[in-house]
Amino acid sequence: MGKRDVAALCDVAIAAGAAIMNIYKDAIDVTEKGDGSPVTKADTEAEAIILAGLARLVPDIPVVAEEAVSAGRVPPPSDAFFLVDPLDGTREFISRNGEFTVNIGLVEGGTPMAGVVYAPALGEIFWGVSGEGAWRARVADGVCGKAERISVRAAPKAGLTVLASRSHMSQQTSTYIDSLHVADLKSAGSSLKFCRVAEGAADLYPRFGRTMEWDTAAADAVLRAAGGVVVTEDGAPLNYGKRNQSHDSDFANPYFIAAGDREIVSSS
Repeated sequence: MGKRDVAALCDVAIAAGAAIMNIYKDAIDVTEKGDGSPVTKADTEAEAIILAGLARLVPDIPVVAEEAVSAGRVPPPSDAFFLVDPLDGTREFISRNGEFTVNIGLVEGGTPMAGVVYAPALGEIFWGVSGEGAWRARVADGVCGKAERISVRAAPKAGLTVLASRSHMSQQTSTYIDSLHVADLKSAGSSLKFCRVAEGAADLYPRFGRTMEWDTAAADAVLRAAGGVVVTEDGAPLNYGKRNQSHDSDFANPYFIAAGDREIVSSS
């Protein structure tokens, strides 16, 4: 999948974002899924739009989507597949802080190869393609503006800018951050943390807490395409398509660290 193909995915993400924003303007009805996580009408409506768009654009590639999986609809294993989170940061959506995203990621051979991350409340969209690069643009009135290429930065000697989850900060994450030379610690929601590292606005996003593959795949693709890395605690690249895990459910991620400068994780 090349840059032109990902432009079509951006259009799908923007359409899903428009549906989310229509609901965002009104009262938000929240229910709980079986695992206790919140879900709203925005999650389900956005996912329906994305699934229809992907079926139209790439009908031969299966889709693993968060709400479909929650309902028991899981496609058979495939070397290439999409991972979709129609509304990443549902808690941010409910609290109306704007830091929620639409995530569409393409995985091939366990590696995120392309991804789109759209923050509709902020009017920001990011996308990346393995081997081609990563970009960002502003979105206004449903129209994507001029693309600007982005890339990670070298770790500043003055200290790192580290991002932590606004809703899911763990003690292990805090301990890890305390072991680093940190100049600035910021909280942020959803997959935007990966994108801030990808655009060189931050250096590190450690996550010692539970995530699912659809939470990370799209933004992981953007960060890797921008020159960054996403590794597990043992330094191996985070991979995708994890099923039949004895220690956790299908598609659950291990703890990971996302970095702009790979020297950060190789020396930590």
